[in-house]
Amino acid sequence: MKEMLQRAQERKQKALSEYESKALIASAGVATAREKLAHSREEAIRFADELGFPVVLKGCSDRLMHKTEKGMVKLNIGSAAEAADAYDDIISRDDIGLDGVLVQEQVKGNRELVMGLIRDPQFGPCVMFGLGGIFTEVFKDTAFRVTPLSPSDAEEMLEEIRARDILDEFRGSPSVDRDTLVSALVGLGDLALKYPSIAEIDINPVIVSGNSPIAVDALVVLNGGERK
Repeated sequence: MKEMLQRAQERKQKALSEYESKALIASAGVATAREKLAHSREEAIRFADELGFPVVLKGCSDRLMHKTEKGMVKLNIGSAAEAADAYDDIISRDDIGLDGVLVQEQVKGNRELVMGLIRDPQFGPCVMFGLGGIFTEVFKDTAFRVTPLSPSDAEEMLEEIRARDILDEFRGSPSVDRDTLVSALVGLGDLALKYPSIAEIDINPVIVSGNSPIAVDALVVLNGGERK
């Protein structure tokens, strides 16, 4: 991971690509969706078949921070033919030079969470947890802790959000695996201390599939960079 971050800084990247971002957070213990980076239509089809339909296809680049707005996210891909069409459409929209097209398992669940990291000017690196998906900016239901983070700190964060009941049994779904969430939050805090070049991490949504919280999108912003 250190080498990947060093290369990114040498290239003056403002952020890591989604593929790189997920590799980084996975190294810290965050569970991520299974995915592969395709560099051709044939690879995209093969990877989709290996992962199992339905899948999601996304354009992938460190310069592509808002994929949906650019039409570079294709959901519910249910066949090889649909995967080929989705790949071609994404490539046709490429005006920045994509690293490839991300082929990702489509994770299903009716609960969405958010995790992340910020560097506060006063308090320094802080880990964040809360209600995710489209409700993140609407309800602003989040909790923060200054790093380093202990497991008990992370457990307190889970209880601080107003929507904490969503972590319990919900509409026929089991309680969320809290140990996995705690490990992920502690791991994010460790990343902040280990790699000062990381300015911000945004993991949204984290979809709860069964009882397992799985990150399906992630963005790592580097120092000197900013969201665009």
